[in-house]
Amino acid sequence: MNTASLSQAEFLRLVRLNPFNAAILDRLPDLDVQQGHLVAGALFGTVWNVRSGQPPTAQIRDYDVFYWDDDVSYEAEDAVIRRAQALFGDLNVPIEVRNQARVHLWFNGKFGQDRPPLNSVREGIDQFLVTCTCVGISAHGAVHAPYGLDELASGLLRPNPHNHTPGLCAAKIADYTRRWPWLRADGPVINQQRLV
Repeated sequence: MNTASLSQAEFLRLVRLNPFNAAILDRLPDLDVQQGHLVAGALFGTVWNVRSGQPPTAQIRDYDVFYWDDDVSYEAEDAVIRRAQALFGDLNVPIEVRNQARVHLWFNGKFGQDRPPLNSVREGIDQFLVTCTCVGISAHGAVHAPYGLDELASGLLRPNPHNHTPGLCAAKIADYTRRWPWLRADGPVINQQRLV
């Protein structure tokens, strides 16, 4: 893999080296949700594992599946979570399924900060804390990487200026560099984030 750039085709190839990613992506259309995407650490973590010479599944804490439903009730989301458990249960890995239309309802209780409502799954991906981690793959195999893939390939960690909770960024970057020590944080911005 070229550490300076990463094409979408190569990104998809690397992501699928993780057999859990491959299985989730293959089955995701059967979850039958709007805007279904596999997102976040399952994707960028797999790329960083391969880049580090680790097994593709190493250091992946969970597999995040985002979807969209205008019904923001707990019961509607719970029904999708139960369908996902039936669809993916044999993989025996933690899979977190979340309706992105509900994020603003629970975010403060979990993280102590407010977030405005999202308008789509891709808007949620666009607002992850670190720009190079803003990646998702749709149920139809389309890559969503609003800031490109080159920083992901090179391991450059920059706070996302479009994130609404920048105070959480320093801890996230510290976690990534602990798990993958070759990653490089964008120093001056991180120092500012620690002051928030």
